[in-house]
Amino acid sequence: MNKLKELRFKASRTKLRAPKGWWEHRSLDHKDVFFASFERSGNTWLRFVLMEILTKDNAGFLNVNQVLPELGTHIGMKPALPNGGRLIKTHYQYRSAYKRAIYLIRDLRDVMLSNWARDKEMGFSQYFDNGKDMDGYVESFLQGKVTRFGSWQSHVNSWLNCHLANNGNLLIVRYEDLRRDTETGLLEMLDFLGINGDRDLVRRAVENNSLRAMREKEDRAKKSGATLGKGTLLRKHRLDREDARFVRSGSVGGWREKLSDTQIDMVTRYASQALVRAGYPSGLSMDAQPEELASEVQA
Repeated sequence: MNKLKELRFKASRTKLRAPKGWWEHRSLDHKDVFFASFERSGNTWLRFVLMEILTKDNAGFLNVNQVLPELGTHIGMKPALPNGGRLIKTHYQYRSAYKRAIYLIRDLRDVMLSNWARDKEMGFSQYFDNGKDMDGYVESFLQGKVTRFGSWQSHVNSWLNCHLANNGNLLIVRYEDLRRDTETGLLEMLDFLGINGDRDLVRRAVENNSLRAMREKEDRAKKSGATLGKGTLLRKHRLDREDARFVRSGSVGGWREKLSDTQIDMVTRYASQALVRAGYPSGLSMDAQPEELASEVQA
């Protein structure tokens, strides 16, 4: 049974998943706006905040997908945007079906650590570590074998290279910039979505979805057996350890304390160019350059 589970899990990370991807992209509208990111980039937190701004209602794991649906659950959902479109979450690389999008980027190394913690807790990391524990997992992750959406670097490049980046229909938001100045970043997103920004409303939504508040929502949802989107079962996530929670700390630069020199070297070897392009340091330097991202996209 465990071997069958492993085979099914690995198959979902290959081209065999293509028909499902096609099916999930059915019934889209040109008015829809996509909220895109690689897995574990802060998408859930930001959806909660945006939902509260859009609806003036409390966001939680039980209702967020009814307002800001995940791709594949969007059919029949009511429009949430002033233009009559839906705001749809996607983790896919860029596709031509996406006509307008917000792309949330987070440092590959923090994203990778968050995925590692989740997969370790869920028992999936062993499928990719090649008997080398975290070193093996890191290499598989960088090769695009771990998630259903390829490697972080190919994901980033697909969005930065897409034509939306040059016609005003793509807003790129760095998670780290958003953490540093959340209100300003959200107001920029609202303007992109055609929504009048109310700073007081934005501030309340941010306060209502602090780390502590999000974890309280996770605790309540876990007790109810809720799912997030199509199938992230919160009841499988423990609440007594940081790495086991679904809502983690969302730290910026936490990789510096947890990745070994060998693992950092692997990241540099596989993803240095994409990291620099997205405005992140490719080595141990603390000085990321956000302006590099803007100049690269506008070129």
